[in-house]
Amino acid sequence: MKKIIIAIVAVFAMSTAASAQIQDLGLRLGGGNSFGGEISAMWGLGGNRLETDLGWDNYADHWSHIGLSCVYQWTGDIAGEFGWFAGLGANLGLYMGDAVNDAFGLAVCVQGGIEWNPSAIPFQFTLDVRPAWHLIGEYTGFGWGAALGIRYRF
Repeated sequence: MKKIIIAIVAVFAMSTAASAQIQDLGLRLGGGNSFGGEISAMWGLGGNRLETDLGWDNYADHWSHIGLSCVYQWTGDIAGEFGWFAGLGANLGLYMGDAVNDAFGLAVCVQGGIEWNPSAIPFQFTLDVRPAWHLIGEYTGFGWGAALGIRYRF
């Protein structure tokens, strides 16, 4: 059952990304179970969007994770230049280091947060949380992260 859900999410993400155009590009920095950074891009899909992040996490017990996350997000307005977003996605990655065997990883995640899109400058600022359930890899089970994002708006 898990493989079917993962396949459906992957096919949906790839098919929507094929017709999208980039709207924001920047960085997402944060922590949780680890601390790391990501190169982050958002692809416009009408009123919603697809966020893709390529990043690296460094864990306290001497191991690292390089991953590619893809989250489909629904968006809405709060007031003025402020908005909210919530989404569902997946992470593919590689675990490596002294404390682990090098291994491929797969996780499903949800993401939610707030954003500020100031009209005076072409930047977007976000604050979000991204809990995940790691299905395959050296680390399995629940994990989470919170991040601050800054992206240039095209």
